[in-house]
Amino acid sequence: MATDTMAAPTGTATAGPPVWRRLFGSWDAILIVALIVVVLVATAMIEGVGSPRFYRFLVLEAIPIALIALPMTLVIITGEIDLSVASTVGLTCSVLGQLWYLGVTSLPLLIVLSLLLGAVLGAVNGVFITVFGLPSLAVTIGTLALYRGLAYVVLGDRAIADYPPTWTQNAIAPIPGTVIPWFVLVLAALAVVFGVLLYATPIGRSLYAIGNNAEASTFSGISVLRTKFWLFVATGAMASLAGVFWTFRFASARADNATGLELAVVAAVLLGGVSIFGGRGGLVGVLAAVALLGVLRNALQLANVPANTLTIVTGTLLILSVVGPNVVRMARERLRRRRPVTTNLERTSS
Repeated sequence: MATDTMAAPTGTATAGPPVWRRLFGSWDAILIVALIVVVLVATAMIEGVGSPRFYRFLVLEAIPIALIALPMTLVIITGEIDLSVASTVGLTCSVLGQLWYLGVTSLPLLIVLSLLLGAVLGAVNGVFITVFGLPSLAVTIGTLALYRGLAYVVLGDRAIADYPPTWTQNAIAPIPGTVIPWFVLVLAALAVVFGVLLYATPIGRSLYAIGNNAEASTFSGISVLRTKFWLFVATGAMASLAGVFWTFRFASARADNATGLELAVVAAVLLGGVSIFGGRGGLVGVLAAVALLGVLRNALQLANVPANTLTIVTGTLLILSVVGPNVVRMARERLRRRRPVTTNLERTSS
């Protein structure tokens, strides 16, 4: 008896729920399982799904969405949002194309200038939100229209497409021995950087604190406004990087590039389990959601599903992304409340 009683401190609960319940009770795990199921079903039912060509174009399409989704995840965790990202991509493409047309032929310099432009555009959002105290939804809806309008002012209806073939071909060139574009390595490196920032630094912990209670975070010493400002700067810079990739992938700079991309980004972030109210979510689920949406979209296109139907599917998943994680969380809390807690005293008496 004594041995039994000494096994754990009095009042300690028994082991937690089974491993399978902890695993499949996670929204991230549910998304990964859903991704595997969709891939298997689509491969069996739709011709062309599962081919190397399918995965090549899937990755190429997912790269700009994932690039923007990385900082967008952090922004939404703090309770804010940036809807101007697609217009930032379009303006970046326009400025890059116009500078090339005017004779600035150093593409490395143009890439640096594009990233600086994106940072400035993000900073404009950040100033209105953190200095003037305006809601991010209203501000970024305004800059969504402003930046897209500026893109048309810069480039008009023209398309600049005479870039060196070495740049346009290398942008989408595969990793030797695979069909996966090498640019996915850049995405992977950035995902690691953002992952470390979110999960392994005080800054990441402060983002969740800000999303849960910005006022309490301020009193605890967190610089809420400064943190949000730099997040918008990072989002603008990453959107511009996506714009550079977009320009070289399609070998064309146009003012209407990436129109509507913000819907895909926000859908991926929310479907990935990030709460629209802030304070909850992570990058693993978001990247799984990017892949899931990409597989669905490309598989439906191969099945000759009309574009309007694809929009309906995206909108439905966007609604599911808001409702789904909350349903899973409530179910887990209900199971936790129902699970009996057995103390050592009960075990000893039995």
